[in-house]
Amino acid sequence: MAKKQFKTDSKRILDLMINSVYTHHEIFLRELISNASDAIDKLYYRSISDNTVGLGRQDYQILLKTDNKARTLTISDNGCGMNGDELEENLGVVAHSDTLRFRDEKGDTPDIEAIGRFGVGFYSSFMVAGKVEVVSRPFGKDESYIWSSEGPGGYTIGKAGKESHGTDIILYLKQDTEDENYGKYLDQYTIRQLVGKYSDYIRYPIKMDIETQTLKEGSEDEYETISERKTLNSMVPIWRRKKDELSDDEYHSFYKSKFMDYQAPITVIHYSVEGSLSYNALLYIPSSLPPNYYSKDFEKGLQLYASGVLISEKCPELLPDYFSFARGLVDSQDISLNISREMIQHDRQLKTMGKNIAKKIKSELTRLLESDREAYEKFYKEFGVQLKYGLYSSYGANRDELQDLVLFKSIVQDKNITLKEYVDNMPEGQKYIYYVCADTAAKAAMMPQTERVRQKGYDILCLTDDVDEFAIKSLMKYQDKEFLSVSGQELDMDDAEKEEADKLNKENKELLDYMSECLGDKVESVAVSSRLEHHPVCLSTEGDISLEMEKILSAMPTSNLGGLKAKRKLEINHKHPVFKALSSLAETDKSRLKTYTSLLYTQALLVEGLPIEDPVDFSNKVCGMMAELGA
Repeated sequence: MAKKQFKTDSKRILDLMINSVYTHHEIFLRELISNASDAIDKLYYRSISDNTVGLGRQDYQILLKTDNKARTLTISDNGCGMNGDELEENLGVVAHSDTLRFRDEKGDTPDIEAIGRFGVGFYSSFMVAGKVEVVSRPFGKDESYIWSSEGPGGYTIGKAGKESHGTDIILYLKQDTEDENYGKYLDQYTIRQLVGKYSDYIRYPIKMDIETQTLKEGSEDEYETISERKTLNSMVPIWRRKKDELSDDEYHSFYKSKFMDYQAPITVIHYSVEGSLSYNALLYIPSSLPPNYYSKDFEKGLQLYASGVLISEKCPELLPDYFSFARGLVDSQDISLNISREMIQHDRQLKTMGKNIAKKIKSELTRLLESDREAYEKFYKEFGVQLKYGLYSSYGANRDELQDLVLFKSIVQDKNITLKEYVDNMPEGQKYIYYVCADTAAKAAMMPQTERVRQKGYDILCLTDDVDEFAIKSLMKYQDKEFLSVSGQELDMDDAEKEEADKLNKENKELLDYMSECLGDKVESVAVSSRLEHHPVCLSTEGDISLEMEKILSAMPTSNLGGLKAKRKLEINHKHPVFKALSSLAETDKSRLKTYTSLLYTQALLVEGLPIEDPVDFSNKVCGMMAELGA
């Protein structure tokens, strides 16, 4: 047989296919199995209108065979087959796709999914094989042909002696190198793994003779090798079955095996979309955080399939960051893939699917919140922080998607509530949504700054996660109700309260100014408090940076925001006996007044959970005061 050259610039294109297009060598098996499936589809399509074919869907198969001695891997199908001219046309011209023509011809015929499009997948075989033979016999014909090539150098075509219709692709694997173990593609475990990963949902059975070692009958220590032909793929994916045909156990079993989680998911979202971009989606909300969820190693994304063939293990474009905890997959016949089928060509298709998926996840979480609060609280305990990061990271751009999903602990109700539930329970006349920041809800409830707000009968939200206040400030308001910190400068007061506070500050100006002078740049000012009832002292802030924000920013070693400080204001309760003692010392003993001022400021820091600059000095001053009392 005379060697033929690949036509036109096919030699150069083929070299590109082999060395540049595909990222992973293992992709070759996915491509060849997909081609085999397409060949069967073509014959099955013919059988729909031609009764003489005499084959039912159950008669088709794809067979994998290895030969360790010859170092060959064979992929066989009993599909339509090719004659010599078709081998010349389909394999001698790189990027000629007969399947693309067939896709247009078949239209929307049910149960037929031609996968190939570009006519280049076959050439991925040269990534692992030094020589490739294709032996094929068309259905209904007696003659068979063989196409053989060792790569860009050319190919030969001649007659063969194949006994049945279909195609055998025989790969003569390359010799192993230091960088690549080509021999692993002769290993049955590797092949089963690759079929399960990429081709598990090919519609036709992918079979292979699997060898196992078993004890010989009647022997206690002598083994024999048994070969059994097994189907390696599932064929019908669970996401293409109707929801009413599937049980929770089936959904959960698939999730656990597919995503390697020992726990059942909190909920399942299974739906399909039909139109210009049709696809099936099967999504899960896990029961717990993955161990590496908040590490740099975590990769968000859903699995992306094209006609049941895995294209991407993690497609991040299908999930917004705030729903990155979701797991699952999307399968579409309509997505436009690049030439290697390793990535999608059109971002708009991913964006369209991603927006719809985000809506579905939000809808399901809203359903849980409204109808299964226990399940939602379980979800929120694990992933609530991520929702709040979603509010903060977008500066409120995701407000509509997330604001009704976040929960905060209520001081009055002593349970988690939504912002809507807070607003619905607001008494008449309440203008703001009040919040307090603390490490825990228990500490928040004891904060001195909450006294006056609680005395008025208003509820307060406890913000206990680092991101909480940033998220609240990103929202700015909810249902036209502004958020107001109980520690902030602008705590609302009626006219009478403002008048009283102004009067007290004027009357005690000399005392307050001296105390402010004693504290120096530690505070912006010292003032009589209008928010305290029983506690002697507290810290409040002026401006946009709160004490909680200061703590968080200071804990960021790599942040250039660590130098930002809250503008602190020391507030004194004029109703407390301490205030009378301070007033008395202002007239009799300025030295002790300075010491007491320092002690009160340090006490206020401790209540806020802020570090004190000189613990030894604080201890000495407390001990000195105790000694005075005992003298």
